[in-house]
Amino acid sequence: MSKSKTVIADKAPAAVGPYSHACWAGDLLFVSGQLGRDPLTDSFPEGGVEAQAKQAMLNFGAVLKAAGLEWSQVVKTTIFLQDMADFPVVNQVYAGFFSAEDGYPARACVQVAKLPLGGLVEVEGVANAAR
Repeated sequence: MSKSKTVIADKAPAAVGPYSHACWAGDLLFVSGQLGRDPLTDSFPEGGVEAQAKQAMLNFGAVLKAAGLEWSQVVKTTIFLQDMADFPVVNQVYAGFFSAEDGYPARACVQVAKLPLGGLVEVEGVANAAR
C-alpha cells in the first residue's frame, strides 16, 4: 500500500465533489463520508433515515471491500445526523454491521445543520489494515 494511494469503489455512489472514496496513509484507510444514496439509482432510498443509514453503511462497506478490508478492521467512525432524534434508529442499523466479538470501533455522533444533497445521515471512518 503506497502512502498516497486512493480508493475508488465502483459499488459505491460517485463522490459529489473533488475527493476520493478513501485514501491510504500507511496501514490506515481514511474513508470519506458516505451518504445513504443508492449507487444504482444515484438517489436516496425510500424509507427515511433508517433506509438511508443502512445504505450509507452498505456504501461504507463497499469502500472497505474495494480496499481489501473488512468491517472488523474499522477502528473509528463518525456519524453525522440531520436530526439527533434519529440517533436510536441509526444506532440500531449501525450496530448490525459490527460485532462485540471483534470489538466495536471508537465513534462520535453529531447533529449537523445540513448534509450534502439533503441527506439525513452520513458515515465516515478509519480502518486499519494491520488489525
